[in-house]
Amino acid sequence: MTDREAGVRADRVLALHAGPAIGGDPGPPLAPLTAQAAAEGVIGGAQIDAIIRTLARIPSTVPEEDIRAGEKILVDLARHAGPRQIAHAGRRLLDKLDPDGQEPRSEDPRDVRPEMRFVQHRDGTLGLKATLDLETYARLKSDLDPMAKPHKAVDGVRDSRTQDERYGDAFTDYVRLKTTSRNLPGQADEATHILVTMSYDDLSRDIGDACLDLVGPISATDARILACDARVRPGVLGTGGEPLDIGRSKRTVSLAQKYALTLRDGGCAFPGCDMPVPRCAAHHIVFWQHHGETKIDNLVLLCTKHHRLIHHSEWKARITHDGLPEFTAPAYLDPTTTPRRNTMHLRV
Repeated sequence: MTDREAGVRADRVLALHAGPAIGGDPGPPLAPLTAQAAAEGVIGGAQIDAIIRTLARIPSTVPEEDIRAGEKILVDLARHAGPRQIAHAGRRLLDKLDPDGQEPRSEDPRDVRPEMRFVQHRDGTLGLKATLDLETYARLKSDLDPMAKPHKAVDGVRDSRTQDERYGDAFTDYVRLKTTSRNLPGQADEATHILVTMSYDDLSRDIGDACLDLVGPISATDARILACDARVRPGVLGTGGEPLDIGRSKRTVSLAQKYALTLRDGGCAFPGCDMPVPRCAAHHIVFWQHHGETKIDNLVLLCTKHHRLIHHSEWKARITHDGLPEFTAPAYLDPTTTPRRNTMHLRV
């Protein structure tokens, strides 16, 4: 077994049985009643460890009879409960036996110097490593917590994202909101610029790879998602890849169009989604590289999660005769392919 496993078992044995002593009788075990239940085979190792962790935190000033009474409560509970319930009961027991808790630390809090590193993992994924001061941590977490709440269920299906994935999507939206703010330093009085390079044929056919500035290769699909609500500058490259001509910006969703989408969609238009407008991007229903036009009848607001879903699945979107967006699920989810709309937002 590993050193760690051996250490856990040794600590368990010493807590259940009288330990060795020098020049005298062995000292009493920490958990004698737990040892009896363990000998009977009615509680397992994880339950034993949960009881031991609680008993080890009881101050020495607590009378022995009170400790044994508390241990009996935990042992009786362990006969039909798991480690989590035992730990919960243990915290309540500690609150009763030691209401004042541990003596507060008198030293000043450690002065933390904020640090951040951009890292690339061996599998090619990218990430961040950061150490934050208390105030920055609290500000960031309070901003992300409401953004990381699960989406409401659609057709009874709950949000399948893990907590880490929800915080990842929330951080993505957070960065997008901050980098599109006119109050932050930008480039040429515009929002943040990033450069994606690929052939137009590959972009149109959704094949091949693109190159994202400061990052490296990305898929054509990811490039297409980036192009949905971005200012695109088409470039002409020579056979050696040298730039010959850089065209003017086009295919941009205008501010007036954003206002119109806000009034029409009220937020993410995907059925059952309650994501507000600031966390949404304008999506071209007929993709721009497929000659889709940048007009209201070809645009719909989508949050990060559902924007990816539309690009990576068989969900279809369209604008109906009454000017509102509706969606059709893939046949394997809804064999009737019944069109559905989002009723979460108030329409103006």
